[in-house]
Amino acid sequence: MTSDNPTGADNQQERPGFEQWIVGFVDGEGCFSISLVRNATCRLGWQVQHEFAVTQAAGSRSALEAIARYFGCGKIVEQVRSGSHRQSLLRFSVKDRRSLSDRIVPFFEEHPLITAKAHDFRWFAQVLAMMRLGSHLTEVGLRDIAVMTQQMNRKQQSRYLESSEAIRQLPRFDGEVKIWS
Repeated sequence: MTSDNPTGADNQQERPGFEQWIVGFVDGEGCFSISLVRNATCRLGWQVQHEFAVTQAAGSRSALEAIARYFGCGKIVEQVRSGSHRQSLLRFSVKDRRSLSDRIVPFFEEHPLITAKAHDFRWFAQVLAMMRLGSHLTEVGLRDIAVMTQQMNRKQQSRYLESSEAIRQLPRFDGEVKIWS
């Protein structure tokens, strides 16, 4: 009996495209991060740092190179590992806001993640949208970004929200974050 739906290498419908391979790779090994760090050169004394990264052992460099070629941005950096690790760690990293907004965010909006990283990505994209509007240059916007960062990744308390500047200058936070668009 033969099937109208063949299986195997010739059936393109059963094999995910390169875009879905990237999604799966990022679901497993990727990270979307937003941090607020002290920076005396910034008007409010704090800087919003953003990064999309994918990490692999050095032996899998070709996978990171393929991702970098696809996006046409970012760089691969080596991180030396301590202990008994035989291979160093490589990190494909995109920090440039324009590349993040113009390439990374639209890609993952079109090709959604399926793990818990989808939640981090939504916050990440929201913060980048706020920054495009200049919200990170206001005390209220910076506070909203700090609250969002607490919802991402390790769900750590924001150092900005604990800072004396935030405590002195901002009204008490009521738990509501304005959705920026």
